[in-house]
Amino acid sequence: MNTPGYPSRRDVVRMVLEGKKPPYTPWSFSFTVEAKETLCQHYQSTELDDVLYNHILGLGSDIGFFEPLGNDLYKDVFGVVWDRSVDKDIGNVKEIILSEPDLSDYTFPDPCHPVFFENIKPLCERHPGMFRVFRIGFSLFERAWTLRGMENLMIDFMLHPGFVYDLMEAIASYNISQIRKALEYDIDAVYFGDDWGQQKGLIMGPGAWRDMIRPHLKNMYQTVRDAGKFVMIHSCGDVKELFDDLVETGVDCFNPFQPEVMDVFALMDRYRGTLSFHGGLSTQKTLPYATPGEVRAESEALLEKGKNGSYIFSPAHAVEGDVPLANMLAFIECARKQLR
Repeated sequence: MNTPGYPSRRDVVRMVLEGKKPPYTPWSFSFTVEAKETLCQHYQSTELDDVLYNHILGLGSDIGFFEPLGNDLYKDVFGVVWDRSVDKDIGNVKEIILSEPDLSDYTFPDPCHPVFFENIKPLCERHPGMFRVFRIGFSLFERAWTLRGMENLMIDFMLHPGFVYDLMEAIASYNISQIRKALEYDIDAVYFGDDWGQQKGLIMGPGAWRDMIRPHLKNMYQTVRDAGKFVMIHSCGDVKELFDDLVETGVDCFNPFQPEVMDVFALMDRYRGTLSFHGGLSTQKTLPYATPGEVRAESEALLEKGKNGSYIFSPAHAVEGDVPLANMLAFIECARKQLR
């Protein structure tokens, strides 16, 4: 798709994150394994970034590379074994590494292993016009519970707060080392994935989040900001009570921006110029259950609102395999037709 008269996609996303009014609403879509297979078959191409004209180029190994063990089992770089027999994208934790609230016998992996950076140069050369984002998935709380187990970690917040703080600090230090290495490359932003929310409120509560999580987030985000790069984060669930905290800690863009748990249009108005949003199209209700016409209507409303700035259009999460092809094509076409 040619875009004569428009800035590069890289520059359009920069404009959005800087609080400026873009020439159109940019977009970037992601898909689970099943949904991606459906689209690749439809377009007869595996290069969806090209076909969809996505604006954001994901770099690095965001979850931490996996070693296949057979029988749908995979081991990540932290030593955690995942069962992918049901969830084909990431999987479910099968074994707990930290059986006790104690780090003394655990050795963290190498944050600067070449596999985390080997795709940066070739992908940037292939997609020179895209906005370049180095991704760190499971960046703090999620990494902690994958190592310790969710139930154990929730108990630790109450009974072993010192351990929780030390664990979060160790994970943040690991990430900061990886960030510093990534900043040696020509990237634009660092993306941190870390789910804190439920359908109603925070998993650990706002007090524990501010005491145990926020200090380490601030250290990680500041490393990125000190280098003059943007901070993008992901947290599923109802975390809107944290938006002012996130702005203060240095976040530039929040994803996935779920309309089922927050008023996305009101929040776009409230934070425009201060915090940008990426997402907003309902993946829990509209995409799997609505008609293509209803998908187009919701998409067009978001795209129109996004023309004022501080917004990147997308479904609120990676599109799942239960979404009909016609509904996927509906929001894709709404985004692309802006440039015609």
